[in-house]
Amino acid sequence: MPDRPTFREEPVSFVRRSGRMSEAQERAFVDLAPHYLIEVPRDTAWTSVHPDALMDAAERYGRRAPLVVEVGSGQGHAIVAAAAVHPDTDFLAVEVFRAGLARTMLDADRAGVRNLRLIEANAPEVLSSFLPAGSADEVWVFFPDPWHKKRHTKRRLVRAGFGAIAGHALRDGGLLRLATDWEEYAVQMRDVLDAEPEFVRAFEGDWAERFDGRVMTAFERKGIAKGREIRDLVYRRVSQGAG
Repeated sequence: MPDRPTFREEPVSFVRRSGRMSEAQERAFVDLAPHYLIEVPRDTAWTSVHPDALMDAAERYGRRAPLVVEVGSGQGHAIVAAAAVHPDTDFLAVEVFRAGLARTMLDADRAGVRNLRLIEANAPEVLSSFLPAGSADEVWVFFPDPWHKKRHTKRRLVRAGFGAIAGHALRDGGLLRLATDWEEYAVQMRDVLDAEPEFVRAFEGDWAERFDGRVMTAFERKGIAKGREIRDLVYRRVSQGAG
């Protein structure tokens, strides 16, 4: 019998798709990936991360700076815009869809953004082991797949235990920012994180104010056009030395 499992034991929050990429996107992986894309050692699946692998941020970025990690960066609109506005901060985009990664690299290159890196991997594995403990100043989870069918909700990214996953990557006092246009998922996010010992609310009332550092994307506009309210949450990492 093998010492290690040959498949993932936990459901992932995505379905791997292999859509055709444009010539420009294919070119991005040849020309731009050497700068932007961080190759990670794999474990049991193509999007997995070997548990012994560990990122050295100073080596990857060529400096030491505050680090912001976006989980599920999509086509990169939010993180490329943020990286362009904050050149003194390092940004890391975690995404599994190659076309989105390619678009992110193309837009970053056009904007002259050099303080951005990308990882093609399952985000919980990046947060819980590949990133050194306490290395991130902020973690962003914007519009994750709501998996709205009841039989699929177990695949949601933010479910019980997510606090430990995100909390590992965040420094004491670091921020976990979330947003969704799916009300029921927003309530679940809030319930989950209110119960996680790694975090406390960094907002008052029912919901946080819209994060002004999140650029308005076509995806968010589409949700608003359909009458869905955008709900933000922000939580602060509890000091591990407290008590």
